[in-house]
Amino acid sequence: LLDNVVPHEHRIGDRPFARYMINSVGGYVAMSESVLNDARSFDRKGKPFVLTPHPLYDNFGAKVQRTEAIEHLGLDSDYRYILFFGLIRDYKGLDLLLQAFADTRLRGKKVKLIVAGEFYASREKYIAHIERLGLGEDVILHDFFVPDADVKNYFSAADCVVLPYKTATQSGVTQICYNFCTPVIVTNVGGLAEIVPDGRVGYVCEPTAEGVADALERIYEGDTLARFAEAMVEERKRFSWAAMCDTIEELYDRVK
Repeated sequence: LLDNVVPHEHRIGDRPFARYMINSVGGYVAMSESVLNDARSFDRKGKPFVLTPHPLYDNFGAKVQRTEAIEHLGLDSDYRYILFFGLIRDYKGLDLLLQAFADTRLRGKKVKLIVAGEFYASREKYIAHIERLGLGEDVILHDFFVPDADVKNYFSAADCVVLPYKTATQSGVTQICYNFCTPVIVTNVGGLAEIVPDGRVGYVCEPTAEGVADALERIYEGDTLARFAEAMVEERKRFSWAAMCDTIEELYDRVK
């Protein structure tokens, strides 16, 4: 079961080890077209494979009322919130989101950015970036591991989630968004656009600060957020655990 074939942070030996692994197994499961294409580029033997998207992360409970989530997180109910969620690594593009959030089109709105997750990159670099952009009062850093029991509060308090990735295969964060019907903005890299139909449950934008800022401006127009959240109820039906299990069993029957 392949998450990444080639790691996001490249190291010496990545490609030979990937080639050895792909050609040693009986078959493989990919969860996005981009990962499947990576795997097939190493596959010298034409191994059997299947493609199936990652199911919902439904282990975090149900959505709660926004007021309850806001109170639990100690936030100000007079503001709206955008969420960046997960481990903070350079390829995930938090710097692009910060630049986008500093766009003058967003400064006039009563919106704050929550960054929730542990730093796996230089914390000081991002803090300095926030200060340079004058966002000290508008970025809320919860830079620690978020326990499973608290995940629902972040996704219930947020209007939308932004994944401003510079590179990607797929992301588990999108599947948390679907679980809570929280609209999502993703960049057009890797397999993210496969999971987020543009203009239906969120927006797919270019991996630039301007692209992210454009998407954020558009998502706050009219009833867009409400329409996207409603569409997620139907769209998430294609991400079932039963469907993934059936696909894996199908592959097993081909390789056993």
